[in-house]
Amino acid sequence: MKEIHISINDQSLSLKDKGKVSKTYPISSAKNGIGSEKGSYKTPTGNFVIAEKYGHNAPIYTIFKNRKPAGEWQHEDHCDDDLITSRILWLDGIDSENSNTKERYIYIHGTNHENAIGSPISCGCIRMRNQDIIELFEHVTENTPVRISI
Repeated sequence: MKEIHISINDQSLSLKDKGKVSKTYPISSAKNGIGSEKGSYKTPTGNFVIAEKYGHNAPIYTIFKNRKPAGEWQHEDHCDDDLITSRILWLDGIDSENSNTKERYIYIHGTNHENAIGSPISCGCIRMRNQDIIELFEHVTENTPVRISI
């Protein structure tokens, strides 16, 4: 059984298969820290599942708006916007304190700010490099358990 473990302190995501780490990726969590309050732009902690997956077979750097393809980011172009790119893993909280995660639209997704991966800079989501999220996306299914801890 596969599962994802995310460490806020290490700014890393580990994919585990039958309890053993098979791959580790650098990530970026929220610049506002951890928390589950609506509108806080914080990354929630606790236990989650991947509720929905978006981006099957989309080209790398596809921009998503409302989880629908809306163009392609030209990765050589500078863009200050916080784009959701390549793939989306939409999280749903299963603990009482993070049960609002899905309605907060907390994702694991690609970003146009790959140079900032490794630092807490997101608006609550877990950001990954585009190639990394595509690879991860192929190894997990909906209902894959996710644990986010400090």
